[in-house]
Amino acid sequence: MKILRYTTWNSPLGDMIVAASDVGLAGAWFTGQRYFGGPGAAWVRDDAHATSRAAIRELAAYFDGQLRLFTVPLDPQGTVFQKAIWHAIAAVPYGETVTYAVLAREAGAAGAARAAGAATGRNPLSIIVPCHRIVGTHGALTGYAGGLDRKRALLALEARAFELRAA
Repeated sequence: MKILRYTTWNSPLGDMIVAASDVGLAGAWFTGQRYFGGPGAAWVRDDAHATSRAAIRELAAYFDGQLRLFTVPLDPQGTVFQKAIWHAIAAVPYGETVTYAVLAREAGAAGAARAAGAATGRNPLSIIVPCHRIVGTHGALTGYAGGLDRKRALLALEARAFELRAA
């Protein structure tokens, strides 16, 4: 079991737990997020960990409309399939959305939209691996482990920043 160092951050959409390994950022979860039970027994509170602090700086810049692409090194833990889905999610451009079916195809699993949805729900890197950009058929806002209100808010934030940039 990997030891993770974690801290908390009060984001504009609620408290988040940010955790990192010696390799990179392992997770950024909203408190109470589905599929996240909180810090594990082997986790150590470390409010000064460099990777966690870098992630928080980037998240703050994202919420301020100053950052569209995260650069913090990542170290999410999951299955090969989950990692393929998360990699495909990370490729969805800022301000754009794709369906679960498109996501599955991009990850090399055409026809596995439901499995892609399940893997998306277990994405440990909220916002940083932007699963809020994944939508249902015809753009329906379905599923977001952090809650649909947060998904709407994140999509609206990106739409506003896009509008400001175009003006």
